[in-house]
Amino acid sequence: MKTLRFLSVILLLGFISGCSKDDDNKNIDPSDFKMDHRFSDLNSIPAEWITAAKQNLHIAYGHTSHGSQLTDGMTGLASFKGTAYSWNDGGTGGALDLHDYAMTGDLGNPDRTSWADRTRTYLAVNTDVNVIIWSWCGQVSTATEADITTYLDLMAALENDFPNVKFVYMTGHLDGSGLTGNLHLRNDQIRNYCKTNNKILYDFADIESYDPHGTYFGDKKPNDACDYDSDGNGSLDSNWAILWQESHTEGVDWYSCSSAHSQPLNANQKAYAAWALWARLAGWNGN
Repeated sequence: MKTLRFLSVILLLGFISGCSKDDDNKNIDPSDFKMDHRFSDLNSIPAEWITAAKQNLHIAYGHTSHGSQLTDGMTGLASFKGTAYSWNDGGTGGALDLHDYAMTGDLGNPDRTSWADRTRTYLAVNTDVNVIIWSWCGQVSTATEADITTYLDLMAALENDFPNVKFVYMTGHLDGSGLTGNLHLRNDQIRNYCKTNNKILYDFADIESYDPHGTYFGDKKPNDACDYDSDGNGSLDSNWAILWQESHTEGVDWYSCSSAHSQPLNANQKAYAAWALWARLAGWNGN
């Protein structure tokens, strides 16, 4: 009996130790400001920080079609979960103040530098804005290392000239070229810079690489539509978002919404991560 009790205690301690280790793995370093698939669970965001974001942030967002996944997902989320997640230009009615399409173009359209000038022009007039976020469309896929350095340098110059504004960096959407493709190399260039210099990153591509259960598809050459190569034969023959939607209840586990070039579930996760970003910018530590 004593031996059995001893073994039971050992097993229990091992179980507790294992749980603690798992929990520690889920903890977020407050200095790690990379918003990625870890933040695509809406229920993990404390309600008080959603409220704080709506009270304190004034956001301007520049983007074209791919970038609309965030805001279209946020619009669908407000219908799905209620007015706690409402947003509009001006923040009326207690909503989040987010000026969508505040600046025309995106980080690569019409070229790779005009967005910075447009940001300066916008901030000169809209002095209440304290968050600037821009997205790419497909231009990271064809970017050189020098092109991304130009992007990073322009962002750093804006941060220096507007110290009271938070600037959000972003990776480019997936294109099916996999972990050896130019897109992944250039996205890693952005990630490494942000990590080294403690920048705020919304990791668009990373969010597209995981389903809501945390299953990783990044090594299966996924694209922005969530297609991937399921059997390694080189063809994109399956779609993780469609499979997940078909096996889960619409209106309960996910919600239908517009999602340019992709599936609703992708925009769902982009919206959840966007609200996590707003909460982090308002002061939430991520845990």
